[in-house]
Amino acid sequence: MKIITVTDAWHPQVNGVVRTIEATNRELERGGHATTVIGPPSFHSLPCPGYREIRLSLLPYRRLGRLLREEIGTRRDAAIHIATEGPLGNAARRYCRAHGLPYTTAYHTRFPQYLRAMFGVPERWTYAFLRHFHGPASVVMAPTPTVVRELHENGLRHVQLWTRGVDLDAFVPREPLFTDVRRPVFLYVGRVS
Repeated sequence: MKIITVTDAWHPQVNGVVRTIEATNRELERGGHATTVIGPPSFHSLPCPGYREIRLSLLPYRRLGRLLREEIGTRRDAAIHIATEGPLGNAARRYCRAHGLPYTTAYHTRFPQYLRAMFGVPERWTYAFLRHFHGPASVVMAPTPTVVRELHENGLRHVQLWTRGVDLDAFVPREPLFTDVRRPVFLYVGRVS
């Protein structure tokens, strides 16, 4: 199978979306599938206000359509995955809908809560956009049971759990840890935005 991922988050960015796509594609390729990523480096772009590391593609629809046609070719086993809700994600959604192509989407970031905290945007506005964007997808992939529940509670359907797991190529215990400490042992893993 050929899996084409369209994403507004790609190299040289280093973030959870990029890492997730890299790890997923690595595993898909190990399983014998072909993968392609279409991201901002293939388009004219400008820095996202307030988050300069993210490049926003300018007027990507026509070029993206050409790239998708080239990648799909005559294959009947091609699948399109839209990883982000930015300009490229919206152009891919529009293209797929115009051409009757099924696609999946992913929900990586809790935008309603983020936009409320950072800019005071009411969560219901952001959820309305998310329902519009993700609603026609065959499947909306979400990272945790909590996020799946939040999306369901806010009107999104076809949401499926897509856990991240642990990259066992990068995280290999070399020796027993915490053998002489009191139980239970707690670990916190988080991020700073």
